[in-house]
Amino acid sequence: MAEPRTESARLPASVWKITAVAVLGSLLAQIDATVVNVSLSSLATELHSSLAVIQWVTSGYLFALALVLPLNAWLVHRIGAKSLYLWCFSAFTICSALCGLAWSANALIFFRILQGMSGGLLAPMAQLMMARAGGKHMARLMGYAALPILAGPILGPILAGLILQHASWRWLFLVNLPVGLLAIVLCLLFLPNDRAETTPRAFDFLGFALLAPGLVLFLYGADHVREHLGVDCLGIAAVFLILFVITARRKGDRALVNLGLFKRRVFPVSAITQFLQNGIVFASQMLIPFFLIRACGRTPSATGWLLAPLGVGMLCIYPSLGALTQRFGIRRIAVAGALLSLMSTVPFLYLTTHGLLIVLLELALFLRGIGQGAIGIPSVTAAYASVRAQELPMAATTLNIAQRLGGPTLTTICATFLAWRMNATSSSPTLMNAFTAAFVLLCGLHISLLLVALRLPVSVETAAERCDEGQATVARPISVDS
Repeated sequence: MAEPRTESARLPASVWKITAVAVLGSLLAQIDATVVNVSLSSLATELHSSLAVIQWVTSGYLFALALVLPLNAWLVHRIGAKSLYLWCFSAFTICSALCGLAWSANALIFFRILQGMSGGLLAPMAQLMMARAGGKHMARLMGYAALPILAGPILGPILAGLILQHASWRWLFLVNLPVGLLAIVLCLLFLPNDRAETTPRAFDFLGFALLAPGLVLFLYGADHVREHLGVDCLGIAAVFLILFVITARRKGDRALVNLGLFKRRVFPVSAITQFLQNGIVFASQMLIPFFLIRACGRTPSATGWLLAPLGVGMLCIYPSLGALTQRFGIRRIAVAGALLSLMSTVPFLYLTTHGLLIVLLELALFLRGIGQGAIGIPSVTAAYASVRAQELPMAATTLNIAQRLGGPTLTTICATFLAWRMNATSSSPTLMNAFTAAFVLLCGLHISLLLVALRLPVSVETAAERCDEGQATVARPISVDS
């Protein structure tokens, strides 16, 4: 085992520099989203608007993000990853300044939509650059990169509180300017110039007209599923997405998203793993706090502290994922994570029938954090290792779409099921029974994730060997010295 560790330690400094740039983009987007989320009531007061209107500062950003996500692969092939990342950071920084100068709620919402359109590509671009630079060491890079990204949801509320207490709300957005300028400089200095490797291709207008609005309508419908309009949006989204699949299959590699990746042995398993994993994370983030507040009578602030071990567990596992994946392989780590996540969900069945036991809750959340953290990075690594280098932009786009759909899909299923079981009554026995049934459903989703994880490749090398033709990404990462 000493040799692999030596190889990992010999990663050139340029690889870590690229990773730092990638992390900066994801961290900036995370902090910006959480800063705004916790400041909506203050924004409504300052801009003399209702909460129903001002919430579009967040919703508009998320919908714009989903709208531009399908463009990622086409843009990378068109202008190159470095140029696209520079454009994203530049536009995000400019839009942050415009948000800080907004004169009304409507103006702020409009500028936030523009900001979402520029920031929507930061996450897939971060994955793409780490996959290109790291090759078979991607799990190691992503493990360390996840640490500052996880700090975003923690730093965001703290930063928002300080700004609203000591300065104008406008600094919620203007604070992005120095970070954005720093990111632009680092992009110019550290990112390799890949313009010569671009392969421009025709734009799939029909595919974009079907997929982009389909994603937006799906996200809106999932968030408003209890309303008639939300159900209608889900139905329309399903039609759009089905039509996109039909046209994309016919166009093959000329489609906006090449569904041919799902004909491989490894990539579809990784994509499904990402869909289920992201969905379970979001569903549990809805279900567990709701259980603690509604059924156990805890305050929102107390619930936040009770959930802290979940993040601590993730922070503990992420730095070790590279070494663990290299030693034990992708499948074993992902399966162990899925099994641990399942086992840490079972105690909630006890809590719903016997009452809240703090020690058991904290232990279950800590183990759950470790389990959840051990699934995502190995499965992403397998996906990127199983495709050729020129297919990386398409793989990044497709994986991020799968992740984006997983969250609202499984959250909506769990929320709808819980509401049905609660049956519009607040009596304590019925309430506990409803939560018991909801956690049984969550266990069922964890079992599905475990079964899918069992089909992941044994190792990074195995995933690369299953690449249909040409040289896999893991065997030839892009040069980082140019």
